Amino acid sequence: MGIVASSNNQGLITGEAGGMDMGQVAVKPRRLICVGGYGETGGMPEVAGADGHCGAARKAFNRGLGRVKAVMDQRAAETSYGIPAELITPAISWSMYSLRKDWNQAKNEIAPWWAEYSKEAYASGLTQLAAALKNWSDSRTGKRAGRAMGFPRFKSKRKAVKSCRFTTGAIGCEDRYAVLPRVGRVQLHEPPAYELLDGSARILAATIRYERGRWFVSFTVEQDMPTTRPKRPEAVVGVDLGIKSLAVLAEPDGEPRAVPNPRHLAASLRKLGRLSRRVSRRTGPDRRTGQVPSIRWKRANAQRNRVHRAVAYLRADALHKFTTAVAAEYGTVVVEDLNVAGMLKSRRLVVADRWFASSKTCSGCGVVKAKLLLSERVFTCESCGLCMDRDENAARNLAALVVAASGAETLSGRGADQKTRVTGQVAVKRLPGSPVRETGTALPEAVSV
Repeated sequence: MGIVASSNNQGLITGEAGGMDMGQVAVKPRRLICVGGYGETGGMPEVAGADGHCGAARKAFNRGLGRVKAVMDQRAAETSYGIPAELITPAISWSMYSLRKDWNQAKNEIAPWWAEYSKEAYASGLTQLAAALKNWSDSRTGKRAGRAMGFPRFKSKRKAVKSCRFTTGAIGCEDRYAVLPRVGRVQLHEPPAYELLDGSARILAATIRYERGRWFVSFTVEQDMPTTRPKRPEAVVGVDLGIKSLAVLAEPDGEPRAVPNPRHLAASLRKLGRLSRRVSRRTGPDRRTGQVPSIRWKRANAQRNRVHRAVAYLRADALHKFTTAVAAEYGTVVVEDLNVAGMLKSRRLVVADRWFASSKTCSGCGVVKAKLLLSERVFTCESCGLCMDRDENAARNLAALVVAASGAETLSGRGADQKTRVTGQVAVKRLPGSPVRETGTALPEAVSV
């Protein structure tokens, strides 16, 4: 068995189009992915080489992180003892080049086997460490937007995802084979994308990853790509993720349209239950006693994992097709605190913040309900009598948000950490004891954010 190489409807080419006019070409790095796995054949030399490179990257990452933590703890202890600043232990640089220099000076002692693997394996782990430290530092100082980033943690051999990135060396893709430094020629289960074979895509880097029992190899390529425009550039649509349905699409002047939920997991629960019972009857591993799993347990567990893997792939495929279809048709997409990278390509994506009461607000009169239980799937307005599905009502409010906030700039997912700016008429809550008809909308200057 070899690696699986498959393609999607877009020829595996994704990325930003740069917002250029039709007829122009944007030349930017794109990500071309060949997906595949060796299956349950751990004795193959290609698998052993890939696993060793990922372990080398984890070793360099943990050693660099330990070095950084030791220096930070030493400096903090010396500072608490009242030692002058000019006498405390000097700080070390967190750049990738400094971390790699420190690794090269100590690799003969801590990793005498380092020559067995490519130097790119160690550079891959140190690059990840440098990026993690920079993200943590920028998050603390306020330079990085979004949620707060924690300090990097050591990678566990048992839990960490095995991955390694190659940026130099013999990297290529032949017919039914992928060429990787030191790993060699790896057989592909399916032919790769034609862009890799005809030379139209220049390979910049390759990344190997072990996930769900399979090995994946992805190529970062550079290719000339023509820009694309949506079918309806002026159209606005609100997207609300539902519970009964996958999503509900609503245009300002159109009827809401529900996208049915494929329910891939529900369709596989019966088979998963049967396989799980089979696994429970076998002799499995026990870390406390050191018990080794039986061959029959490994076989049954592999069968169960294949079902989980199929469900995950079906879910990802359904989401990719849905977001691609929305981005290809509408010029402006309004979502509720959702960062969909596929919709950011040459589109105007407006993100409503998490405090925007899209479900509680009446799309007819603008009155906001004080409470709306999750079990209430039908929205009923006590003011105007509107009655409709709560997801359809939320989708209409999201679509109307762009109409009210005309001229708003495109926002990324991180821009949703602030409350939506008040523009036009704003829905207000009905105060206790006030007549029903005295509430509804208010001018922006009358509402404080």
